[in-house]
Amino acid sequence: MDWLYSLFVEHSALQAVVVLSLISAIGLGLGKVRICGISLGVTFVFFTGILAGHFGLSVDPQMLNYAESFGLVMFVYALGLQVGPGFFSSFHKGGVTLNLLALGVVLIGTLMTVLGSFGLGISLPDMVGILCGATTNTPALGAAQQTLKQMGLEASTPALGCAVAYPLGVVGVILAVLAIRKVLARKEDLEVKEKDDANKTYIAAFQVHNPAIFDKSIKEIGGLHYPKFVISRLWRDGNVSIPTSEKIIKEGDRLLVVTSEKFAPALTVLFGEQEHTDWNKEDIDWNAIDSQLISQRIVVTRPELNGKKLGSLHLRNHYGINISRVYRSGVQLLATAELTLQLGDRLTVVGEAAAIQNVEKVLGNAIKSLKEPNLVAVFVGIIVGLALGAIPISLPGISAPVKLGLAGGPIIVGILIGRFGPSLHMVTYTTRSANLMLRALGLSLYLACLGLDAGAHFFDTVFRPEGLFWIAVGFALTVVPVLIMGVIAFKWVKVDFGSMAGMLCGSMANPMALNYANDTIPGDNPSVAYATVYPICMFLRVIIAQVLLMFLLS
Repeated sequence: MDWLYSLFVEHSALQAVVVLSLISAIGLGLGKVRICGISLGVTFVFFTGILAGHFGLSVDPQMLNYAESFGLVMFVYALGLQVGPGFFSSFHKGGVTLNLLALGVVLIGTLMTVLGSFGLGISLPDMVGILCGATTNTPALGAAQQTLKQMGLEASTPALGCAVAYPLGVVGVILAVLAIRKVLARKEDLEVKEKDDANKTYIAAFQVHNPAIFDKSIKEIGGLHYPKFVISRLWRDGNVSIPTSEKIIKEGDRLLVVTSEKFAPALTVLFGEQEHTDWNKEDIDWNAIDSQLISQRIVVTRPELNGKKLGSLHLRNHYGINISRVYRSGVQLLATAELTLQLGDRLTVVGEAAAIQNVEKVLGNAIKSLKEPNLVAVFVGIIVGLALGAIPISLPGISAPVKLGLAGGPIIVGILIGRFGPSLHMVTYTTRSANLMLRALGLSLYLACLGLDAGAHFFDTVFRPEGLFWIAVGFALTVVPVLIMGVIAFKWVKVDFGSMAGMLCGSMANPMALNYANDTIPGDNPSVAYATVYPICMFLRVIIAQVLLMFLLS
């Protein structure tokens, strides 16, 4: 039985892999169990690690530190890549209000943390750990621990605070949303309300009766400062064609136009008359509309097209086809000449069969190649992120320079590469499943190490007055900011209930609460709001955890 002892107990690289894999496997298995419709998911890895550490299981400290650091870096970098494309667009018109409300949640929690540290006799590192648990934000905990290590201070105590506050941090957001729903929401507030989506395409047919555009080319009409549109098909004298930019528009032409629904009245003025046929039904057989043209979806898979503008390919004039829509990450985009292509974009191409085959060769359409992850970009991004995290930043009033560290540097680089990589012709495309795999693997590894490290002293901390006090403080840090900003958002700012719930879940980095909101609130408004506020709130919490410690402990 010596081999069994060495496999699970005797410190070695092999033993570390076995123990961390065992903790992760058991935790992920338990994470699938739902109690009252709520599951803690990957968080159970953390608590499994705590139990393992409590019962004396351990690994070599250097191996534990390496695995914990690598897991954290992999998780936050993959997270940055995922949220990067929508990070800056979240500050547009609709997202500004939600982000300001979410920032209110963050700032109230931060203020309560500082006041609690001075007024309740809890040390600042412990209080920051409690805040990380109350907001279910393990990357912020990682940033706080790295900061304490840089300052030469004990870095394990925040993990204990995080551990005791985490369970009620998950449940607290759900309870707060339930309270707002019970007290303030009416039945009609929970019904699905349609939102204007600037990205959602709308198909309409127009007849040309406006003398101002007779005998003008499509290129000339497009320059008249009207809303953006794409003419997909043109009917004239019973014949259908794909209009090029030089095509002359005549009186009586029928045009099939792709635009946004809110622009339809303006385009009616431009062209003359809108037909009443509904072209937006899902069951339309586009290939049966006419015998000469077919519609086909082609995927951009050629790396050299990544970051190029659609108009620079001149596909319409060279091949006699038209691209009406572009699908990217589940969102429909209008195929304008200024649209920057990304690897994985799915283009709806209309034209003759032979022409579409030629376009297919230009765009690639080799879907199999997209399933091979571009690991070069991942590792290069991690290197750049760690380099950024190691740069000392001097701030007024702080004796020691601030560093973004293992959590801050990679998430910033991940966001920037995810957003601007395609424009710089960097192939950063990864399938959604590959990104989720990286995140889940990194987070599982990090939580297993975190729990194992905190487990030896966890129950000693919880089952004493101080531990119970920490739990109460953590619950207050969860519920108070959420209730205050939830009421403000719902009653004063008049945000719909679904968006309000998603905003609160995103501001607290709480995917478990989001799952509950999605299960109980119709529509996708909770998910949209969550994605809108999550990037900036995640980034701020990682930075705030470091700045608090640097400012107040230096």
